[in-house]
Amino acid sequence: MTRSGNGRAFLALVVANVALAFGPMFVRLADTGPVAAAFWRMSLALPLVAGMAWTTRSRGGAAGGTRTRPSPRMIWLLAGAGIAFAADLGSWHVGIVRTTLANATLFGNVATFIFPLWGFLVARAWPSRGQSLALLLAAGGAALLMGRSYQLDPGHLVGDLLCVLAGVLYAAYFVLMADVRATMAPLPALAWSSLTALPPLLAFALLLGERVMPGDWTPLLGLALCSQVIGQGCMTYALGRLSPLAIGLALLVQPVVAGVVGWLLFGERLGAPDLIGVAMVAAALVLVRREPGPARAIAPAANGVREEVA
Repeated sequence: MTRSGNGRAFLALVVANVALAFGPMFVRLADTGPVAAAFWRMSLALPLVAGMAWTTRSRGGAAGGTRTRPSPRMIWLLAGAGIAFAADLGSWHVGIVRTTLANATLFGNVATFIFPLWGFLVARAWPSRGQSLALLLAAGGAALLMGRSYQLDPGHLVGDLLCVLAGVLYAAYFVLMADVRATMAPLPALAWSSLTALPPLLAFALLLGERVMPGDWTPLLGLALCSQVIGQGCMTYALGRLSPLAIGLALLVQPVVAGVVGWLLFGERLGAPDLIGVAMVAAALVLVRREPGPARAIAPAANGVREEVA
């Protein structure tokens, strides 16, 4: 991949995480149940994503993927990705209302380290010095950003475990979608995975007895456009072009943005530990951006030969 293409993918990754950081705000504003909000996030965004996928179906290129009609193997991958994403959103949204926001952010970001670990295992390589330093900086920054407000409370146990489960499922979604992106362009991949996520989300919402039909569509429209179209759309694009290490560490942009939003909109002051944590996360992203290393995503190509996707 060219340096300019890598730069565009990294910019898309940052934009994705900034947009996704606003998701919990829209979920809290919605007058439906939390899982029902996830269902509407996917269903309201799907026509727009599918329409954009259709208009760009003739575009090609090895890096972006050329196949828009999934093969039988791809159908299984997309179905698995959609189910994993549905379970991730359901667990995460329910966990948010059963624990503190700080705990949900802390445990929901375990994909930050699980997905890079998968990348190293697939590449059969240990992290380089630069990558190890990036991981250490990211871990320290995350601890400073979220550790101060973390609360150990038995009453939060169920919510905490649900958020941990959501983080694991999000990593599984990344693994499956990285494989899909080896041969499929981002918009068709997102459209197909979103379609397979709708039935389990609706079934989960009904099983929990949630209110499904909203009285106010505004928060759900914001959730669909911001989190799904922009956030997940840019994330899916980046998944086919950047390493698991870069994808995982960039997830920490979300708590950084959440802290800034809390400071600007809700008067939540940022202390010295928060600012140091932001600086450490930023340094980790700079390091992983400059360090190509051995942790590039390895995914099967369309012709059956394993190729390296930067």
